[in-house]
Amino acid sequence: METKKIKWGILGTGRIASVMATALQSVNNSELYAVASRDISKAQRFATEFNIPVSYGNYEALVQDPEIDVVYIATPHNMHMANTLLALNHNKHVLCEKPLGVNEKEVSILMDKAKGKNLFLMEALWSRFLPHIRKTKELVESGEIGDVKLLTAYFCFISNNGPQHRHFNKDLCGGSILDIGIYNIFLSQLLLGAPKRISAMAGLSHQGVDTSCSYSFGYENDTLAVMHSSFVANSPVVAGIYGTRGKILLEDRWFCPGKVTLITADGIEKIFEFEVENNGYQYEAAEVACCILNGKTQSESWSLNDSLKLVRVMDSVRKECGIVYPEHDL
Repeated sequence: METKKIKWGILGTGRIASVMATALQSVNNSELYAVASRDISKAQRFATEFNIPVSYGNYEALVQDPEIDVVYIATPHNMHMANTLLALNHNKHVLCEKPLGVNEKEVSILMDKAKGKNLFLMEALWSRFLPHIRKTKELVESGEIGDVKLLTAYFCFISNNGPQHRHFNKDLCGGSILDIGIYNIFLSQLLLGAPKRISAMAGLSHQGVDTSCSYSFGYENDTLAVMHSSFVANSPVVAGIYGTRGKILLEDRWFCPGKVTLITADGIEKIFEFEVENNGYQYEAAEVACCILNGKTQSESWSLNDSLKLVRVMDSVRKECGIVYPEHDL
């Protein structure tokens, strides 16, 4: 019997769109059917590269295509709410690249719209679905390292992009927090829950966006998470979870497919390795397709409420640092 497939449309043709297009090639219950750019030549080149049947020169045409089941939003942060609303208003399910919205207000609007139209919506936090992150969560919850007392996470690298690039451009809601710091904050939320206390400090550019940011979260029972993100400094991109009976270490580029090292209090080391074909984005794509095929409007692994909790913390971090995006926050 032929397996039913979900037909995808990709809105946007940047780097992350290419990553998802590559990943979708290995998702059995999915078909990449269409792509749209505001420049038809870009859409056509993208369609040729990835063997996509249909290309459009505007976003409206994509969401109006009756063949498309779900739209992947691959545009910059500042466009996520508008583009997601466009798709939802045309009765398309949506996977929107992270962050789902720039602030809590935007995420709440999107949640209400999706729920009102009974459509699937998920923030594309791909790391949540990677085998080594799932294993890390399993090890923590099973008590393998005892009570967690400290989590550390780093995502710092030197961006050589200019001030108009989305890393630094305030009009594009630039800065490290929403772009790469979100991974650190996600990991702390996944493993420790919502913090009771938040402290943050940022280095700000002349545009008023964070080029670097450090943030510490406090929880019950004297547990801490200490995290750093930066576009102007290099550091190992690693994470560690330290408990009363051992520790878990995630290797460089921890947010990507990798291994998990468990070290017990008496020094016994156990390494968990995972075979990952393709680039890893196929796991979240498969989750979306599976949910839609089963009539679900949210993922149990990364729900809309999870996204709401995440953006609330990012809002608090930005407030601590004095970072405001006038067209979105006011």
